Amino acid sequence: MTETALRTPAPSRRFKIDMRALSPFLALVVLVIAGALINPDFLTASNLTNVVTRCAFIAIIAVGATFVISGGGLDLSVGSMAALVAGVMILTLNRIGTPEVSTLALGMLAAIALSVACGMANGLIVTFGRIEPFIVTLGTMGIFRALIIWLAAGGTITMRNLDLRELYRPVYFGDVFGIPIPVIVFLAVAAIGALILYRTSFGRHVIALGSNEDVARYSGVPIWRVRTLTYVIQGICVGIAVLVYVPRLGSATPTTGLLWELQAITAVVIGGTALKGGIGRIWGTVVGAIILELVANIMVLSNFVSEFLVGAVQGAIIIIAMLVQRSLYRR
Repeated sequence: MTETALRTPAPSRRFKIDMRALSPFLALVVLVIAGALINPDFLTASNLTNVVTRCAFIAIIAVGATFVISGGGLDLSVGSMAALVAGVMILTLNRIGTPEVSTLALGMLAAIALSVACGMANGLIVTFGRIEPFIVTLGTMGIFRALIIWLAAGGTITMRNLDLRELYRPVYFGDVFGIPIPVIVFLAVAAIGALILYRTSFGRHVIALGSNEDVARYSGVPIWRVRTLTYVIQGICVGIAVLVYVPRLGSATPTTGLLWELQAITAVVIGGTALKGGIGRIWGTVVGAIILELVANIMVLSNFVSEFLVGAVQGAIIIIAMLVQRSLYRR
């Protein structure tokens, strides 16, 4: 009997491919091939660099959204928050006025401080108020948007000092060894986000909270602290995105950040993060943000669909992504 047991071959271990994690990367490859076939200018270095640079804002915000959604939450206020933070930052820079690096540093500090405060407000209201995240962030979305309209008096808040604007300009238009600074920033944010989500106890707590709040609570996960911190991380990411966005136009308007929440959530869902929580994929989110910008770029380069329908296409993408995600998670 012993010899028989020893001779019995061990069950074969088949290498299983996680299609849920791989699907955004496959979609990216398909889009690149399609873009190259539609227009030969698509694969030029300048066009691809422009695509990746333009998606930096959404990619950074979407990294924060990955934490919120993985933890079972939702934030609809990120676009309005970005507009408010950008407006306050520009007002701070205008108030100080001097074209010095210290002035930029103070403006950036004000932007990050306000974005952290906005994120913390969302988190505290959700946790201590025990209100659905959808309702809370829908309310704060209206508040933040109204505040920027009030600050701008319905118009535009512009950096008045041209020397200061020129000093700030390289943050968006500059590069390091040929790599645009916005790309470096969003890759750094994604790397730090991945490290926190995958390699720390806080990241494990976020996933546990999103999987089953009751089980997480009985397991000793500090529910209120973890949930609040996911919204704080979202706020920090919005603040960083604003730091990169402001030098692009040097102004903020009541329409700044419009529909960024849709794009951020779509990037997260395309990237394989479960909208119901419990699964988070940072690098998938980054690829999702690139996919969204690639779709818009292909629409501009082709004559198939009007570029004015980009929002409609992105809305369709999130519905399709949810249907695909649903079928994959049933397996």
